[in-house]
Amino acid sequence: MTPTELLSDLNVSRETVERLEAYDAVLRKWNPKINLVSRNSLADLWTRHILDSVQVFRCIDSPKGKWVDIGSGGGFPGLVIAALAAEEAPELSVTLIESDQRKSAFLRAAARECGVKITVLSKRIEQAEPQNADVLSARALADLPMLLEFSEQHLKPEGTALFPKGASWKKEVDNSLQHWRFDAEPIISRTDPDAVVLKLKGILRV
Repeated sequence: MTPTELLSDLNVSRETVERLEAYDAVLRKWNPKINLVSRNSLADLWTRHILDSVQVFRCIDSPKGKWVDIGSGGGFPGLVIAALAAEEAPELSVTLIESDQRKSAFLRAAARECGVKITVLSKRIEQAEPQNADVLSARALADLPMLLEFSEQHLKPEGTALFPKGASWKKEVDNSLQHWRFDAEPIISRTDPDAVVLKLKGILRV
């Protein structure tokens, strides 16, 4: 299946697919040097990483303001978000926080290759200045209680957090409710029927 066919159900344009293909190429070039994704997952890059990231963007209708992706690593979902926003939400500001200097260098290089605008903060998440984000995302970064700590620091009170989670997501939500309150909408993943994207609003510490 071609990238265009794979992403057709998510209404991704040919122009955006071309941006993502450029991202694919630069990631494969850099990956042997700094291990952005596991070698085993490269064969499923479009399904396991790119499609999985596109669905995060689709959780927000008409994204506006500032989108902040924390612990961006190889750019999932942050760089994919920026590639989609370049055409669909050109006024959206996209910031990626990544403490690893080599990965930060990759993110900047990949953005240039894709022709997208991003801001990369090469800092630890907890040491970065509060971002006041309208949307905060993180993929494969930490358990939900820690992600809520980061949300308290970087998300607007009325903002939305998007956290892809695996099969144990209900347990993470239950554990988090001991110390936090939030409205949670689990959106079933397109890449794994046992996984979800947790869409959280109204995050408050108890």
